[in-house]
Amino acid sequence: MSKPRAVDRIVRAAKAVTETVEATTKAASDAVKATNKAAEAVADAARIAGRVLPKRRVRLDNDARRAQLLALARTTFSDRSYDEVSIDDLAKEAKISKGLLYHYFPTKRDLYVAGLSQIAGELVTAVTSAPAKTDAPADRVRAGLEAYLVFITQHARAFVSLMRGGIGSDPEVANVVEGVRTALYETFVTESPFAATIAKDPRMQTTIRGWIGAVEATSIDWTAHAGGPNRLTREQLRELLVEILFASIRVVVPALV
Repeated sequence: MSKPRAVDRIVRAAKAVTETVEATTKAASDAVKATNKAAEAVADAARIAGRVLPKRRVRLDNDARRAQLLALARTTFSDRSYDEVSIDDLAKEAKISKGLLYHYFPTKRDLYVAGLSQIAGELVTAVTSAPAKTDAPADRVRAGLEAYLVFITQHARAFVSLMRGGIGSDPEVANVVEGVRTALYETFVTESPFAATIAKDPRMQTTIRGWIGAVEATSIDWTAHAGGPNRLTREQLRELLVEILFASIRVVVPALV
């Protein structure tokens, strides 16, 4: 072998070694970069996992939001007096801004009255739609009373809040409460077997109004003393109120009963 050929082979071998080293170095560098990126990704994931992200407010449509606020009002104003509840409290509980709350109810009073009106409407509907076992006068009265007492048992705090009010002598609140009495009276006048007599006899009108007032007052006291040692059962109270009504009617118009 000539000397030039030997040198050429050595040069080519050296070049091959150099290329191999460079390739290996690049691969190692790429591997390091990939490892670093992976480590950064893991670190980012750890930071995100450890960070408490703010909760997004739930967007409700108008009817759903109004229903939410009315339900909140019923609960809040039943648990605390009107003066103890602030708009800030209500907005915080609803997880909305005060501005959005004002969009639905311009004042705290508006929300309070709306909540009372809803309770009143539900109470009247429950009583006036109660089916009786028979058309006998006592059974019809008994069915209405049963529905009334079941409702106030299920919504005890809301009922007491409604009938006792919460803003002193506020006329709008008084109108809501009086609306319940009027609706129950009118139902009695138009749908009871005594309707014709009630319509023409002022004494009967006074008797029925007085009895409705007695039912209201008795129910508030009965609800307020739930769990008391001498409290009547719902059935006992219902039958007592039926007896009081018919005893009162006997005094006014004996021939009716």
